[in-house]
Amino acid sequence: MNSEDFAGVIDAVGNIDGVTLARDVPSGVFCTYRVGGPFALVTRVETIEALGELVAVIGESGLASLPVGKGSNLLVSSAGFDGVAIVLGDGFSGVEIDGTTVDAGAAATLPVVARASVKAGLTGFEWAVGVPGSIGGAVRMNAGGHGSDMAANLVSVEVADILLGGIVTRGVESLGLGYRSSSLSPWHIVVQATLELEDADDDADGEEALREIVGWRRENQPGGANAGSVFTNPPNDSAGRLIDAAGLKGFRVGSAEVSEKHANFIQVDADGDANDVMQLMVEIVDRVHEDSGVRLHAETQLVGFSQDLVDHVQPRDSGERD
Repeated sequence: MNSEDFAGVIDAVGNIDGVTLARDVPSGVFCTYRVGGPFALVTRVETIEALGELVAVIGESGLASLPVGKGSNLLVSSAGFDGVAIVLGDGFSGVEIDGTTVDAGAAATLPVVARASVKAGLTGFEWAVGVPGSIGGAVRMNAGGHGSDMAANLVSVEVADILLGGIVTRGVESLGLGYRSSSLSPWHIVVQATLELEDADDDADGEEALREIVGWRRENQPGGANAGSVFTNPPNDSAGRLIDAAGLKGFRVGSAEVSEKHANFIQVDADGDANDVMQLMVEIVDRVHEDSGVRLHAETQLVGFSQDLVDHVQPRDSGERD
């Protein structure tokens, strides 16, 4: 970002009510890995009107932008991101339920929405109680677990489009939802999602499902600084099993280590280095491929790394055997 463009965006955004600015903020503050280089500019938006004005300013500037949710699937290189990070504030975290329809703001967390839906006597979203992400990020990657995903109940989303400079409603059929993927681009910011659930036969069943899922996660997945599952599961197999079979539990690169508890998790030391995480991903991909013939595919959103590194850990032929 050149200084002239940078100053121009700061001046323009500074005049928008409902937007606050911060410069050179460590990205680790916004990521569950708790590591990463600085965001050149962070904008926190509190209202949908302010967001509409903000995307217009960014679109006109041509600067790179990055929607940032809870950061539970994000890794930013040690060099950082030389653009505008967009964070949705509390004004986007509301949850409204009308019958079996749930309208959830993009900043609402999945566990909050899951618990609210069960409390309202609904079923179909219990799986989300164990996923520490936001609704916006969950839509973008079609997050899922325990046999379901966002596509199962998503009806439509409101999306701010930086290129078009406005906010539009898109039906689920236009989102290209696949396994841990969607057709949403970096210039799309999810604002709100509408889910259609079902009435539960027994409210107690939903509460029990929440307890079981939370208990399973605590029993089988590590805590600490991590971003959940690193690699998608290949067809008819498990990434964790393949990594374990390659003898990589406990394998370390610098400040990053493959979890001893679950091989598809990477944990990072306090004051660690995001580049260590990336290099560990590279080692995992190479060693699993050597051991089993399968090329794993990282589901993590990778920002600020060279395209060669990104292509290495997110190969197009993931899951296919040589």
